[in-house]
Amino acid sequence: MSMYGRDPWGGPLEICHDSATDDDRSRNLDLDRGALSRTLDETQQSWLLAGPGDQGRKKKKYVDLGCLVVSRKLFVWTVGVLLAAAVFAGLVAGIAKAIPRHHRPPPPPDDFTVALRKALMFFNAQKSGKLPKNNNVHWRGNSCMKDGLSDPAVGRSLVGGYYDAGDAVKFNFPAAFSMTLLSWSVIEYSAKYEAVGELGHIRDTIKWGADYFLKTFNSTADTIDRVVMQVGSGATSPGSTQPNDHYCWMRPEDIDYPRPVVECHACSDLAAEMAASLAAASIVFKDNKAYSQKLVHGATTLFKFARQNRGRYSAGGSDAAKFYNSTSYWDEFVWGGSWMYLATGNSSYLQLATHPKLAKHAGAYWGGPDYGVFSWDNKLTGAQVLLSRLRLFLSPGYPYEEILRTFHNQTSIIMCSYLPIFKSFNRTKDTPGWYCGPHFYPIETLRNFARTQIEYILGKNPLKMSYVVGYGNRYPKRVHHRGASIPKNGVHYGCKGGWKWRETKKPNPNIIVGAMVAGPDRHDGFKDVRKNYNYTEATLAGNAGLVAALVALSGEGHGVDKNTMFSAVPPMFPSPPPPPAPWKP
Repeated sequence: MSMYGRDPWGGPLEICHDSATDDDRSRNLDLDRGALSRTLDETQQSWLLAGPGDQGRKKKKYVDLGCLVVSRKLFVWTVGVLLAAAVFAGLVAGIAKAIPRHHRPPPPPDDFTVALRKALMFFNAQKSGKLPKNNNVHWRGNSCMKDGLSDPAVGRSLVGGYYDAGDAVKFNFPAAFSMTLLSWSVIEYSAKYEAVGELGHIRDTIKWGADYFLKTFNSTADTIDRVVMQVGSGATSPGSTQPNDHYCWMRPEDIDYPRPVVECHACSDLAAEMAASLAAASIVFKDNKAYSQKLVHGATTLFKFARQNRGRYSAGGSDAAKFYNSTSYWDEFVWGGSWMYLATGNSSYLQLATHPKLAKHAGAYWGGPDYGVFSWDNKLTGAQVLLSRLRLFLSPGYPYEEILRTFHNQTSIIMCSYLPIFKSFNRTKDTPGWYCGPHFYPIETLRNFARTQIEYILGKNPLKMSYVVGYGNRYPKRVHHRGASIPKNGVHYGCKGGWKWRETKKPNPNIIVGAMVAGPDRHDGFKDVRKNYNYTEATLAGNAGLVAALVALSGEGHGVDKNTMFSAVPPMFPSPPPPPAPWKP
């Protein structure tokens, strides 16, 4: 008897009823259990596990990689190929490394870069105090190590700083201007300094000056009543035999006469220029937060003193009036205020620097023999360039726009006046001429003109002479400089003992590399005579201007750093408000 049902897997389900008894089925089940309990050998297991047609085949071996199971044969083959490839690549690399390479040598530095490196060495030769080991001027040594301490009225160390020129006087007014110029050049052309390997050198040069200036007043105070303006004396009264830095002709290392310190209590021009110098240096050293803040604090104290204690530092017939007479302090207010704004971002300094009355007092609206001449005495032109940059790059708008636009226009006029077609300045005959006025001249025209002026200094002139010592084959050999003109031979030449070296017609025994001498007269004439300082003396301020011009013209690329100068300036306009929160029903 059979019953048929439906197999859910697709076939008929048949239930059969046979004649076997339950006891028979039980005995059969016991036999099956015994068979299952017996251990199977490997062959039997393979028969049971093998699928149809697999019997007789060789079993494959596999490698378990954790996340992947692969054939052992494939795994071994792959690893072998990778090892062979690695060995081959190593052999190729070794052969390539063993082959001698012929690199194309870097191009030689251009003339301006060569001159730049030399011009920076002049500041090493002018250092006063305990010299660093890397000063690299073999004929210089420690000097004037008692400055300030030997003056009972001062009684504190004023060691350090720079000698102004061929003597050993430290005039802070032109020295501060020199350091401001050098800082400005670094702020705009640090990439160029770094490219020629001189960034560390120029930073050390600036820091040497800044550290000394911090000694010349109480730099930790918020309010001061005096500033050191000069160390040493250059007075030369007729018939006077008093030993000083002009009467004597001595190496700075041998100076044994008293060096007086001169302080001022109302010297707006000096204090504002020193403030500008420290403010500009604070931007150069913004990567050193503590030192930069120290410089900013000193600059703030100095500028406050300059504004509250009005007066010219050179008034009263002092040494300063004879050598570096200041004609006014209004231009230093514009110049110093501009640098203070760039160093602090405090808008009160910008408001001062752009005040119309201050511009009027500084001479922005009238001409004169010094209009457009940027020098240690006249900073208006430099301040106008700084503020024109501010207008071009940041566009501060109202309430500064009117005076900034005026300064920008005046800067353009001054730039045109430098070109030889105008008769504003005395110049030699060999400079080419351009036209200005209604015609537009690209910036390259002005750069070409600047290039001709520096090339003239470096030797492209009627005398074929370089006016930078150590540059080229022909340069001045009798520089008006005490240290360079006296041999370092172990002999101590006293105040008058060094006069013979001043009078000799022989070349200086020491080459003061990088010194730009005063240069030729208006007829391209030059006399290489040591006693004639109008031709052969070099100064800090002159060389600072030379360094700034050389780095601007050196190397490739004309662009300036537009970010560093304004790194402390906050956004000119308020930030837009944040977007509203998403609307929720």
